[in-house]
Amino acid sequence: MTGLHNRPTAAELVAAVADFLDGEVRDNTSGAVNFHARVAANALRIVERELLDEGGAPDLLGFPDEATLAAAIRRGDLDERSAEALPALRALVLHRLAVAHPGYERE
Repeated sequence: MTGLHNRPTAAELVAAVADFLDGEVRDNTSGAVNFHARVAANALRIVERELLDEGGAPDLLGFPDEATLAAAIRRGDLDERSAEALPALRALVLHRLAVAHPGYERE
């Protein structure tokens, strides 16, 4: 899908900036600037993966968002170890890892 404004897509723009930071900026800097360029490129890669994530967030057991789900668990409305909640929470964590740190979800 090319999005509302065709090409480049938001994901492509984010990837291009990340490539620039990882390439030209890091190749021509040192010290703190080089480190911050790496951190910024990594953050942009996460945004790129979020934009490209077609699977979407896992089932939140009928709750509208993670914060509401977490609040229900804290209140005791939902036992996080239940047969229903545990697989959903595991899927949520694995999804987060797949976006933030690809490959970690397989370890």
